[in-house]
Amino acid sequence: MRLLALLAALLIATPAFAGEGTHADPVASLVLSLAVILLAAKFGGELATRVGQPAVLGELVAGVVLGNISLLGWNGFEGMKDEPGIDMLARLGVLILLFEVGLESTVAQMLRVGLSSLLVATLGVVAPFALGWAAGAWLLPGASGYVHAFLGATLCATSVGITARVLKDLGRSQTEESRVILGAAVIDDVLGLVILAVVTGSIGAANRGVALSYGDVAGVLLKATVYLVGSLALGVYFAPRLFTLASKLRARGVLLTCGLSFCFLNAWLANAIGLAPIVGAFAAGLVLEDLHYREFVDRGEHSLDELIHPISAFLVPVFFVLMGMRTDLRAFAQPGVLGLAAALTIAAILGKQACALGVLGKGMDRITVGLGMIPRGEVGLIFASMGVALTLNGEQVIDAATFSALVVMVMVTTLVTPPALKWSTGRRAISKPDA
Repeated sequence: MRLLALLAALLIATPAFAGEGTHADPVASLVLSLAVILLAAKFGGELATRVGQPAVLGELVAGVVLGNISLLGWNGFEGMKDEPGIDMLARLGVLILLFEVGLESTVAQMLRVGLSSLLVATLGVVAPFALGWAAGAWLLPGASGYVHAFLGATLCATSVGITARVLKDLGRSQTEESRVILGAAVIDDVLGLVILAVVTGSIGAANRGVALSYGDVAGVLLKATVYLVGSLALGVYFAPRLFTLASKLRARGVLLTCGLSFCFLNAWLANAIGLAPIVGAFAAGLVLEDLHYREFVDRGEHSLDELIHPISAFLVPVFFVLMGMRTDLRAFAQPGVLGLAAALTIAAILGKQACALGVLGKGMDRITVGLGMIPRGEVGLIFASMGVALTLNGEQVIDAATFSALVVMVMVTTLVTPPALKWSTGRRAISKPDA
């Protein structure tokens, strides 16, 4: 904490110091901001881990603290919220995060998850979307229907990483329920990304003066589906050949360079056809498998996920802390914000409980499946941050108050999942001997 205090003091002094000299390097304030953000992320993550919560929750809370110190009369961290360099690094962090999540699964695994996972995922998207839309229409009646749709889209996704970590820590990662949850969570993210593409595409059409129509929605949906199916199919065909060719090179860092280039190219292609870049990054990770870069590993190099991890450890916390910093606690003083946060949280939790209806196997614990689908975590934050970046008729689709309510929803759903799953799996273990 003393180190953070010292960096804060330096941050205050930096603008004045920069103004006195003629050779001040513009990177100086950026690296100082990075030092503060990374240290805050690490402290927050450590504290969260010690109390049995995911590190991402601690990083988010650390950002909230940094971003609202101004309420105590000190504005030393305010400049970091809108610093272009920090914002760009956070955006890169999102791409790396989705690429990394994609690397944890394969196209073949998605095809093998079974009918239960597909039904659980479908219900886990439809119900939260409908409840999120309804909550927005009820509490934000003056907002556009696009805003209500975006709120529904934000509630769709499930955090694969958080759920997998909790199940692993509980020693339940190999149960039937866990396989259904994790398979459905992966499908959830894909369906959520498609819905996000539809909503953002519709908002883009509205900004061009085109009225919302079923044709517009169908067009964006078709575009998203064609891109996802096409990129996965082409990726499965070309990726092995690309990495086999790359393995002929003996320079250092070839595997990492090819992996990142593949990710960034897919992100650019997704954006070029009107989809979110994160769709492309996720698809790129999903396509790549260990088999594709076995030749690199066989000659003693690290695997791609091991090479990506240090970059992820650097960039991803920047995104979470920045999202926390942009959460304005003063927004909760506005009428209706706390009510919106509560309504979205309830909709997020109840919507995922509909997943239990999709479990087909006999003897499976439907309660555990429903609880395991609750956390929104990093995926919910990514969706919310995109809403802040989008504009409709010159105004943000997700304003500061609504964004703050969404952050509360993400934090609560992330916070309640570990103890809820612990209770559910423990209840199941106790009841089995009596069966």
